[in-house]
Amino acid sequence: MTRDGRRGEAADDPVDDATLALLLEVAGTPKPGNVDRRRDLDDLRFEAFLGGAVGARPGLERAARAADPDTPSVGDAFVRAVEGMAARAGTNTQFGCLLLLIPLVRAAADPDRELSPDALDAVCRATSVDDAVAFYRAFEAVDVAVDDPPPGADDLNVRRGSDAEAALRERGATLRDVLALSVDPTDSDRVADRNAAEWTEGFPRTFRAAEWILTDEGPLADRAARAFLGLLAAEPDTLVASTLGAEAAREASERAAALLGVDSEGPGGVGDVDAVPTGTVHGADLDAAESLAERFISEGINPGTTADLTCAALFVALRRGAEVAP
Repeated sequence: MTRDGRRGEAADDPVDDATLALLLEVAGTPKPGNVDRRRDLDDLRFEAFLGGAVGARPGLERAARAADPDTPSVGDAFVRAVEGMAARAGTNTQFGCLLLLIPLVRAAADPDRELSPDALDAVCRATSVDDAVAFYRAFEAVDVAVDDPPPGADDLNVRRGSDAEAALRERGATLRDVLALSVDPTDSDRVADRNAAEWTEGFPRTFRAAEWILTDEGPLADRAARAFLGLLAAEPDTLVASTLGAEAAREASERAAALLGVDSEGPGGVGDVDAVPTGTVHGADLDAAESLAERFISEGINPGTTADLTCAALFVALRRGAEVAP
């Protein structure tokens, strides 16, 4: 169902849609290896994600102030969202989701822009060094699994937090510049950071998965679970690569592709989100995915970046008319 028949300004609030996207993402099941309404992990519980969604709202509200003469920066909105998430959840539940949602909300709230790849590219390119400094400060609020910086960028290691400010200013590195460092690794033992790639490529995975969700049928949480499988089948997950290694990430994507019945072009999934057919995603067998979910959890495989992308796709789908009402 779409919201064409709904009335009132609340139905068009991007902050409401971002909050709902955070809730729907964690409610969707099965999303193999991730927390959902049926599964906790040893160190993460379902209700923590609900708290994180609520706590992040003040930062999302800052992102939505696109037309405000004193518009908060993207970096300021992000660090406020992360701090609020951490305070309410007590841990890192949705850092990656918020990294994608903040520019999405900023673009959606701008009366002079449509929510499109071009609009997202403009928002990301407009970020500043101050935004990068705020981004680094967010790492002081929660623990985040990250790879080491690429060669020649040790001074930009995000683990330094605020201590990296001088290096960022000396280099004149914007938030988009910093994220671009993780997009194209030269080491074959690493995989690209998919969230960072969204920032530098105009959010292609987000918009493709939003199309899958919009054209699917049934409850939105089920559509999100199927979109998750499509995204994981397309490309290796960054969080899995950071925690278990690139080979484990590639194998996880191959297993998702096999579940969907699509052929991998090579090691690590289908190779591109556009290569995953929409009909294949819509036909995903969620009962079979339940078994894969149990195996992933027992093996410690947690495709958290794929969950981030699913959340972003849900936001776009909601903005374009998807609805939770029956």
